[in-house]
Amino acid sequence: MSWLNATALGCAAAALLATDVAAAEFGRPATRDEIALWNIDVRPDGTGLPPGSGTAARGQQVFEENCVACHGERGQGGIADRLTGGQGTLASDHPVKTVGSYWPYATSLFDYVRRAMPYPAPQTLSDDDYYAVVAYILNLNEIVASDTVLDRARLPAIKMPNRNGFWPDPEFKLIRNSRQP
Repeated sequence: MSWLNATALGCAAAALLATDVAAAEFGRPATRDEIALWNIDVRPDGTGLPPGSGTAARGQQVFEENCVACHGERGQGGIADRLTGGQGTLASDHPVKTVGSYWPYATSLFDYVRRAMPYPAPQTLSDDDYYAVVAYILNLNEIVASDTVLDRARLPAIKMPNRNGFWPDPEFKLIRNSRQP
């Protein structure tokens, strides 16, 4: 058998196997508990925030144990994104996009940190520790006082410096509204 014929035969066998695999209906519906593990999004208005609370003092400890290796002391100078500074630079030739200069919602910061950090073991901290780290990062950016306690009621109320720096794309608004009944 030539190489070309063997290759064609192999491809045909793979296609038949793929069809059989698809028809076998692997898997099962996810349970409510399994869905809850992945359904952790937090919206700008605070919908989805978990119970818990944290302070900047506790957040500093958690940050030093889990974040400083990548983000540097006080959120600057590490190998990962800078978290502090940059206020007033967005309209300049060299904008510095940080939590304090760019992010429009404190709840989005919580959502991202809880979903993706600490690297490489996301979602391994307690909700209290995530609130604390967010409090510490916001405090480093002079957005909240060092004695502020963050929780599901207080976090959505924080007005970020760039809160009004984003606006909807008119085309997106037209598309979105055209789909609504």
